[in-house]
Amino acid sequence: MSERPDVATFCGGAQVRCDLCMVRDTAICSVLSASELARLTRIARSVHATPGHTLFHEGDPAEDVFTVVEGVVQLYKLLEDGRRQIVGFLVAGDFIGLAFGNHYVYSAEAVTATRLCAFRRAPFIVLLGEYPHLEQNLLARASTELAASHEHMLVLGRKSAKERVATFLLRFAERRGVPPGERLDLPMGRLEIADYLGLTIETVSRTFTVLRREGLIRLEGRSSVRILDPSRLAAIAGL
Repeated sequence: MSERPDVATFCGGAQVRCDLCMVRDTAICSVLSASELARLTRIARSVHATPGHTLFHEGDPAEDVFTVVEGVVQLYKLLEDGRRQIVGFLVAGDFIGLAFGNHYVYSAEAVTATRLCAFRRAPFIVLLGEYPHLEQNLLARASTELAASHEHMLVLGRKSAKERVATFLLRFAERRGVPPGERLDLPMGRLEIADYLGLTIETVSRTFTVLRREGLIRLEGRSSVRILDPSRLAAIAGL
């Protein structure tokens, strides 16, 4: 990991207790037995990042893989003209890093105060060879991520601004486990949503206002929303 002032601090001195982890039942390690988990714990270390800090940059050697324990991480690419395309938001339980090959093909940045469990890539790959069920779990997650990536390509290529924002809200609520009518916290700002959906920040803000006026959502400040009519919102999104 390169030494840069904006790179998250690796807190190797903090003991990692995988058996007490808050994402134990949802993370990739959920399929491991107690003895297998003890093996994983020996190669784990805790990583803490404040909002805006970088976990890794595009092109860096892919030396580590991560599980998000708390917070939200965004993956993005910088285009040649300096524009940013966010390709995904990762939440607690998500896994980062193994599919990138020898070098990271995206940059990863903490959106909120974030805690992750980090594993050196080489010993982690050894464990995959020893624990086929861990590898199968990883492949299943990769398949799900590929399907989500294909859907996002459709969103960017074919959907209107209103359809894109509706899709984003429904999918993010689904990933956070927030049922309709309950408050959905959006840790990312309008600019990040715009960079994810391929829109301008002004278009995103106007679209939120339109959805509010139509009674589909309720805005609670700039960082929370309630989905009031999920059926109509899903019809708009084409889901």
